Amino acid sequence: MDDDLPPDLARLRTLETWAAHYLTRIRTRIAAVERQQARPPQAPAPTAAPPSRPATGPGPARPPDWGLAEAGIGVPATEIHRGDCWASGKKLLPVSAERARAELAGGARACDACRPDRVLNRP
Repeated sequence: MDDDLPPDLARLRTLETWAAHYLTRIRTRIAAVERQQARPPQAPAPTAAPPSRPATGPGPARPPDWGLAEAGIGVPATEIHRGDCWASGKKLLPVSAERARAELAGGARACDACRPDRVLNRP
């Protein structure tokens, strides 16, 4: 006999009832997954347009496309970053793509992490 089962009949019957119940749940879930996999994938339902203003207030501000981190404490030289760059620091001055290109041409460094020069210097 296995050592991990109780020795008395009452607890063995309880375990048998629980196991039968759990086996029924498992078989029900298997059948549901099989039905789901048998169906062809459906296109997502069209969603309604979002309300013009959310009820809870404005969401987080969208980062700028490009940013300028001016030289100062912790920043040895002016750097150009993508707006969502993790290495841009806390203060990033939003700039247009044209200004970012002009800053790069004028000697500003391109961030080594996000490499905005690779995108901005394309024709």
